[in-house]
Amino acid sequence: MHGRPKSQKALLADLSSLIWNAYQVLLVPSLRIPVHFEKSLIVQFIHIYGSGSGKDVSGLDWKEIERTFMDEANEGGLLLRNQNLVFRNYEVNYDQCSICSFAVSRSINSYTSRFLFENYTLIVSEYLDSKRLHQILSDSAEEFRRMARIPEEDFSRVLPVYVFDLDYNTLLMLDRYHQSVAFRDMVIAVRTKTTQTVSDYSCNGRHVFTHTRVLERPLVGSILQSMWGVSPTHLSWSPRHNNTLVDYTWSVGQTPFGPFSEISSLSFVQKDAARRNVLLISLNYSITSVVDVLESIVAHGGDRKLLKQNQHVQFIQRWNLFKYKLDKAISAMSHLDFDMALFYLKSSDHDMYAIHSLVYHASQELEASLVCFKDPPFPWGTMSISAVGFFALVYVYSKRERLFRNKRKQF
Repeated sequence: MHGRPKSQKALLADLSSLIWNAYQVLLVPSLRIPVHFEKSLIVQFIHIYGSGSGKDVSGLDWKEIERTFMDEANEGGLLLRNQNLVFRNYEVNYDQCSICSFAVSRSINSYTSRFLFENYTLIVSEYLDSKRLHQILSDSAEEFRRMARIPEEDFSRVLPVYVFDLDYNTLLMLDRYHQSVAFRDMVIAVRTKTTQTVSDYSCNGRHVFTHTRVLERPLVGSILQSMWGVSPTHLSWSPRHNNTLVDYTWSVGQTPFGPFSEISSLSFVQKDAARRNVLLISLNYSITSVVDVLESIVAHGGDRKLLKQNQHVQFIQRWNLFKYKLDKAISAMSHLDFDMALFYLKSSDHDMYAIHSLVYHASQELEASLVCFKDPPFPWGTMSISAVGFFALVYVYSKRERLFRNKRKQF
């Protein structure tokens, strides 16, 4: 390595960095939000249309979006065992929805851009603040559900997808750059009558155009983020920087994320991450719960003091079973056998519950006791020795002239 030219070293460094980056993005992508296992998954498309855009569904094909997910779900590439996915459509007239007009009007902000034509020109543009829009929709969820005639869904994970199809002739995007934004509990998308705009990105020296009326691909990416916690391919978490890093290297091609792809289909990266994320959250919950139990045992003086003989034997058995099942679940995930990993994780929940019960009942059987000790006898021996020593020092000090008198030589 030391004798090779510097260019080869740089090439090897870049190649190793590319391989490591590909491993992090494609094989072990970051988890965007925690998602728990639910048997029933429901996506509610809520189309908020204006009077002039209600019949225009070009670029907003609900069936195409549903087909993208259902094809993968039917092939076993997106859902875990015993999970089912349902899509439902609802429509709301913007002119008859006071909450909708209030949310949009309160969320509109403006910014100023400077362009060079013949002279520098300032142009004021508007955009929607996604966080404020999300807050208003969250606060008015019950009233909005009643207005749109959306039924209550029990024992299901429900993801509402709000699409504002506005009769605006000017460009209006979310946070200036996004057609769709994913939150933990909802997805918000917006489009106006403007058909396209020039984005801030360039590819091969050419500016990338954003077709603002086409929402299928942005909605697919946002649903993946909110429902399954799949992180966009251009975002990754860096523990070293304690921050999110942006890299568009792998956002070109078969990915529904980023401005450089025009494909809505899912690759193995998104399909594997969707199932893996649920298992990772379940695994993290199991480990965290057991750590709490172990801390409780330590606080009570340890397992030997807290648990009786028969309870201690049961605890050791359950603990060994719990560790064995977690090891099997991790091994199954490494082999991409997600259904088997789910089986072991669900089975480990029984052992975790048994450990909780053992520790709880053992702690309830503990009784506080106060042990009183007799006062120790008076230390006569120590006091006598101390007194003798004290009087000896006093005697020596009083006779110091006679005892330590210098003997002078006499001539």
